[in-house]
Amino acid sequence: MQIVKVSKRKIVRNFIIIILCVALGWYLKTKLTPQMGLPGAMGGGVPHVIVEQTVLEDVSPQKQYIASVEPIKSVNLIPQVSGYIEKVLFQEGSQVNEGDILFVIEQDKYMANLDLAKAALASAQANFVRAERDYNRQKALSNKQYASKSTLDNSESAYLQAKASVTQAKANLELAKIDLLHTEIRAPISGKIGKANVTEGNLVSSNSVTLARIVQNSPIRVAFSVPDKDHYLLQKVQKDKLRTRLKLPDGSIINDNATSFFINNEVNSQTATLSIYLEYDNSANQLIAGNYVNVIISAADGKKMVTISPSAIMQDANGAYVFVVDDKEVVSERRVKLDGTFEGKQIVLEGLKGGEKVIVNGLQKVKDGAQVRASLVSEDSTEAK
Repeated sequence: MQIVKVSKRKIVRNFIIIILCVALGWYLKTKLTPQMGLPGAMGGGVPHVIVEQTVLEDVSPQKQYIASVEPIKSVNLIPQVSGYIEKVLFQEGSQVNEGDILFVIEQDKYMANLDLAKAALASAQANFVRAERDYNRQKALSNKQYASKSTLDNSESAYLQAKASVTQAKANLELAKIDLLHTEIRAPISGKIGKANVTEGNLVSSNSVTLARIVQNSPIRVAFSVPDKDHYLLQKVQKDKLRTRLKLPDGSIINDNATSFFINNEVNSQTATLSIYLEYDNSANQLIAGNYVNVIISAADGKKMVTISPSAIMQDANGAYVFVVDDKEVVSERRVKLDGTFEGKQIVLEGLKGGEKVIVNGLQKVKDGAQVRASLVSEDSTEAK
């Protein structure tokens, strides 16, 4: 067996090579590996959290019913005279006011009828004057025994007939005036007008067709029914004890209280329900006739409490707590006393007040006294506040 002797110089050289390789590997590792734990490096530093602002809400018990929106007043415009439509003086779907002229039916014929009625009245009045004079003359002659009784009777009869003819002619004149007025179809109420069912140039007959429809949109009525077993609630249906809110199809809430209400006078025997009608101002035109909404009823003097999202709440052996962020974006731990829930939110009895900011996302990255960057939950979560 041959023993190979390694010189000291070669051993030292190999050792130096090993040391250089280790140093080079360490250098490359420190250069290529991100410094995640160092302040100011990407992903480190001050943590970013999402906060929501606490609000005070009425958490009193409430009832919710499906309701329909209906106009208090609505009118179908129907012609009272016959003729061709000469003018349509409104824009479909627009707001019209009481007294506005909407349609005009040909007027020449009715103006001529009015002139005939005036002439007939003048003729009847002239005949009446002649008959009255003849009757008075015959009555004077009869008193002096110069005229026979039959002559007086004939004169009196002609006088009375002439008087009746004047009354008839006056009535015919009024009817002619009414017919002429009906050639202009005016809005009997203020409201929103729909589609014109008949356009210019078409012939219409009296009471034959609906020209258009007007519905009142302010004020407007909301109608709903409650089970008869809920009648005890109706005992509190008084303006100073009841708060009503409307939830629209898009989820928005109308907090305006009803201006008036009334309860139907009998229970529907088929459905065992009682109808209630609420009236709203609707000056902003948020309610549309024929639509469906939800009526939310609660006590007017309901108690307001702080509500927060359940995601803001943490638990430990000592109970529930939240992290509150102040104006300087410093975190503080806050112990809270909780109650039940309201519309998906947690009711807070003690520990918070309205307007404070609590962390709802990023709780695992903070602790009491930590500095954070906070964004409201309604803002872009990547945008620092």
